[in-house]
Amino acid sequence: MDSNFYVMVYRLTGYISLLCFKGYGKLSSGVKVEWNNRGFSTFHALIVAFVSLYLLLLSDEFDEKSHGDLIINRTSTLSDTLLGFSLGYFLSDLAMILWLFPALGGLEYVLHHGLSMSSILLSLISGQARIYILMVLFSESTTPFVNLRWYLDVAGQKNSKLYTYNGVALFLGWLVARIFLFIYFFAHMFSHFDQVKKIFPFGFYNLLVVPPVLAIMNVFWFWKIVRGLLKTLSKARHKH
Repeated sequence: MDSNFYVMVYRLTGYISLLCFKGYGKLSSGVKVEWNNRGFSTFHALIVAFVSLYLLLLSDEFDEKSHGDLIINRTSTLSDTLLGFSLGYFLSDLAMILWLFPALGGLEYVLHHGLSMSSILLSLISGQARIYILMVLFSESTTPFVNLRWYLDVAGQKNSKLYTYNGVALFLGWLVARIFLFIYFFAHMFSHFDQVKKIFPFGFYNLLVVPPVLAIMNVFWFWKIVRGLLKTLSKARHKH
């Protein structure tokens, strides 16, 4: 997808923020860059989460009874478009992270984006393992909650009810989309391993290595989310 599109979304975030949030104009240039970048990532997360959910659950693309071909070989124009869109986002975001390193994220973000891009690219080129890529992309549905938490912190709203409610939503969303979903992911891989073995060699080994690494990162971040939520709830109780 044209890089101008991503630049447009990034700049649009700044224009909307200037209109809707009075304090935006007073933010430092560095904070504005991260503010706009998080708006960009929220836009990407919402698109990929909704489309992935549609392809996985609402369409018949991966319904085992509706097609004769192997589930690991199923693709569509919509899933191709989604992966291309997501690849463009990760590439653009990684470029910003590296350009401003470490302001927008440390090495764990570089690792996350690198692994995500390699898996998406392999699936786009080969047309295989699309169902597993979409499952992982759906886990991006937690990103808007992460970004809202940061926005509220910058806006001085850490003691607000919205910050607490968002923390609870982030905890539940992460538990479902990045813990339980990955358990289902590995269970599905195991039960369809006769098909998984037919993925081309590099794609096969990529599928065996990348998801476990992402799962470990998700568990680590979940531990941090739980600690943060407990701290927020403890403060809320002491206020009353």
